Amino acid sequence: MKFLVAGLLFATLSIHVNAQEVLETGGKKMPDEWIDKDTRHKIVKLTRKEGSNYSFYFHNNPFVGNKMFFYNTAPQKQEEQAAKIEISNTSARNRQIYMVDLKTLAIEQLTNHTTAMNGEIVSAKTNQIFFQVKDSVFCVDIKTKKETLVYVFPEDFKASITAVNADGTLLGGAKSSDEEKELFKKYPGKSSYFNIIYEAKLPRTLFTIDIKKKQLNKLHTDTAWLNHVQFSAADPNLMMFCHEGPWHKVNRIWTIDVNTKKITQIHKRIMDMEIAGHEWSSNDGKIIWYDLQQPRSTTFFIEGHHLATGEKTKYELQRDEWSIHFNSTKDNKLFCGDGGDPGQVAKAKDGMWVYLFTPSGNKFISERLVNMKNHKYSLEPNVHFSPDEKWIIFRANFEGETNVYAVEIAKHN
Repeated sequence: MKFLVAGLLFATLSIHVNAQEVLETGGKKMPDEWIDKDTRHKIVKLTRKEGSNYSFYFHNNPFVGNKMFFYNTAPQKQEEQAAKIEISNTSARNRQIYMVDLKTLAIEQLTNHTTAMNGEIVSAKTNQIFFQVKDSVFCVDIKTKKETLVYVFPEDFKASITAVNADGTLLGGAKSSDEEKELFKKYPGKSSYFNIIYEAKLPRTLFTIDIKKKQLNKLHTDTAWLNHVQFSAADPNLMMFCHEGPWHKVNRIWTIDVNTKKITQIHKRIMDMEIAGHEWSSNDGKIIWYDLQQPRSTTFFIEGHHLATGEKTKYELQRDEWSIHFNSTKDNKLFCGDGGDPGQVAKAKDGMWVYLFTPSGNKFISERLVNMKNHKYSLEPNVHFSPDEKWIIFRANFEGETNVYAVEIAKHN
């Protein structure tokens, strides 16, 4: 993740320390701030808005300055349906993008579209947030709030954006085939479609859109399931992608230079049932980090591939510490994870926590920050470090509705 603000303080989140109640986290309606009774860490609700509020995917930067972006699927009020457009109260049709000021917790709405939208990505470099409605890509200037049409996909290349590069000049994604889209409709459950689409070997195409020139560039087509597209946090010409599918069957992690179209394999499996994935770029763009299990569900690591040398940095963690997603600070000295329930790949008996990890030699030393026993892990928490790296931000449904929270790394005794 690329966080551009140094020394940012969560001013509002650090006051009234003496007023916090010490409570079990979740299982009931929570106050706006409390101390987790099991960890003694302070938790603050950031999205104090009606409806369900969702943070961004773990490798998508949600920050510009002291602002954090999220999306909301609040029920639409009757007066807002004057045009009598049929809109489901909880569907993506009523999904709008908001930003919250991390100093004041004031919330502003940035979009107002009545049709389904997706692909929310932020460019901290250009102060813009991009999103897609049907075949049209839009951006909103974060300062002026002006919305602009960026690009419309042509009839012969219907695709979706999933990433913006480090200098905010290119959007990227992977186009799927019509056959694949039909398989998704026929087999909507991940346990079904994951193997079916992998075995189908249907073509996908990596692409970029030049934002200024409004120009589409097709980079690479393959019958491997090209997915999980993201850009380096620092190198605007480096795109990362994966060969999707059952992780023990694929060599997952790859990069492509968008200028030369040179493709590089980042990790190669060396044993039966080895898996690696949920990769992300370090803030300086020098390392690609990923979850590594050698073999699957047995021994757990976070490994970093150094792009300049090919060298590896590898930290071991315990079964209960394994997390669906991880993240790292700008200097790679701290990591965080969102844990997992017993049904996840690690089959952890006591893994439902938000974790802070500190590397020590070739291992992680962990600290539990939030007890997630009342959270349903069908919703992935997707942890991020705050811009000042004093908080870990995550989403959870432990109150019933989904909201975005911050847990303070410093402990309260």
